[in-house]
Amino acid sequence: MADIEYRRITLDGLWHNNQALVALLGLCPLMAVTNTLVNGLGLGLATTAVLLMSNLSVSGIRHWVRAEVRLPVFVMIIASFVTAVELLMNAYFHELYKILGIFIPLIVTNCAIIGRAEAFASRNPISASAVDALSIGVGFTLVLSVLGGLREFIGQGTLFAGAPLLFGDIASSWELSLGEEYPGVLLAILPPGAFIGLGFLIALKNIIDKRLSSRAVEVTAATAPAGAPS
Repeated sequence: MADIEYRRITLDGLWHNNQALVALLGLCPLMAVTNTLVNGLGLGLATTAVLLMSNLSVSGIRHWVRAEVRLPVFVMIIASFVTAVELLMNAYFHELYKILGIFIPLIVTNCAIIGRAEAFASRNPISASAVDALSIGVGFTLVLSVLGGLREFIGQGTLFAGAPLLFGDIASSWELSLGEEYPGVLLAILPPGAFIGLGFLIALKNIIDKRLSSRAVEVTAATAPAGAPS
């Protein structure tokens, strides 16, 4: 596959087909765990790991799985990797594991993962499937982290609270705070705040896309030969 194809796959996963902002998949964990940046980042990394491993596996066996049993096989593969990630988080990130709770095993039901397995990994080679998984996973993680950071900062006046849960004792001094006098905005850390925050992120993406599209049209018109049809 040409380099330009890998570039397109990456841009689709990070921006043009971002699973949270465009496809609007995975909204349940997106709304539930993004009350802090660390929570969103932790679940995003777990989802990315499952997505990468499942895409690689599905792509590797795509020639041997019959169409009649394809989806059940994909679900079993995804469930196996989710179980592995869950056990690893329980062992090495136990406190964060307890905070994220049911939303770690619920990665199995994330439509973004089964969707990429069916729509992409089952039809493309391993290298392209890996790029797709990383792009989709990083794009989803970025939205989780940004939304979690915004809600945490507005709602509690902190950023990177609980960082040692994910990064260990080295991150004990990473927390930023507006001070104990900051009153906080309760709405930001409640479920309605997640919907409002996501709405603003989607609106911002649409504004950026519209401006980029307008700029591309202007550049095309400026470089077109004189007398050529627009």
